[in-house]
Amino acid sequence: MTPVFIAGPCVIESAELLDTVAAELVRINRTLGIDIIFKASFDKANRTSLASFRGPGLEKGMQMLSDVKAKHGLRLLTDIHEAWQAAPAAEVVDVLQIPAFLCRQTDLLVAAARTGRTVNIKKAQFLSGLDMQYPVEKARQGGAADVWLTERGNTMGYNNLVVDFRNIPDMLQFTPTVIMDCTHSVQRPGAAGGKTGGDRRFVPPMALAAKAFGATGYFFEVHPDPDRGLSDAANMLRLADLEPLIVKLLQ
Repeated sequence: MTPVFIAGPCVIESAELLDTVAAELVRINRTLGIDIIFKASFDKANRTSLASFRGPGLEKGMQMLSDVKAKHGLRLLTDIHEAWQAAPAAEVVDVLQIPAFLCRQTDLLVAAARTGRTVNIKKAQFLSGLDMQYPVEKARQGGAADVWLTERGNTMGYNNLVVDFRNIPDMLQFTPTVIMDCTHSVQRPGAAGGKTGGDRRFVPPMALAAKAFGATGYFFEVHPDPDRGLSDAANMLRLADLEPLIVKLLQ
C-alpha cells in the first residue's frame, strides 16, 4: 500500500509561497504516481514568543487554501486549535489536524470528528504511543470515520526531543494510519533564543527509521528556502530535497 505523504510550509506566509510549493507537489505526484496532501497552517497559536509570526488567520487562510485546491487540485490539511474552527476549516480542507499539545482536548477532538473529515491527531510530547488509544476513542465516539495518529517525539529534559520509534507499532494497534512527523521530531523546542531550533540534517534518517518500524505515512514541512521561513525555519526540509527522500521511502 502506498504510504500517506503530507507536505507543505509550516505556516501560510504568502500566496506566492503556497503556489510554489503546491506546484512542486503536483509535479512530484505526477512523476511518482502518488498523492501528497498539501499542508499549511492558517495560525500557529503556540509560538514561543508573542512577537513570532502566526499566520493570516482563519478567514483569510481558508480562502488562500481554497485557492490552492482550485488551482492545483491537491487534497489539503490544516491544524485547528479551538473547537469553533473545526466547521469552517472543514469546508475547505480534507484533513483536520489536532496539534500535539491539544490532543487530549475533548471538545476539540469531538468538534473535528463531527465534521466528517479525516482527523489526524498528533501524539503529545508528554504521552506514550499507548496513551493515544484514548484520543482515538474520543474522536471515533464523536463520529469520526477515519482517524490517523502522528508521532512527533517526546520531551527529553529541557529544549530537546527524542523519538521512541516503538510508539509507531504501539499506535498501529489503534489505527492503520500512523504517520511520522519527520520535521517536528528534529526540533529543539525553545532552544534558539525565543524561538524553536532544530536540525534538518536528521529529517531523512527519521523518515527511514520510521519506515523500519512500520510507519504508514510521512509528514514533512518544506520550504524553498527554509532558513528564511517565518516558522520552524531550522527543521523544515528544503523543497528540492523532498522528491529524492520520497523515492527512498517508496523503494
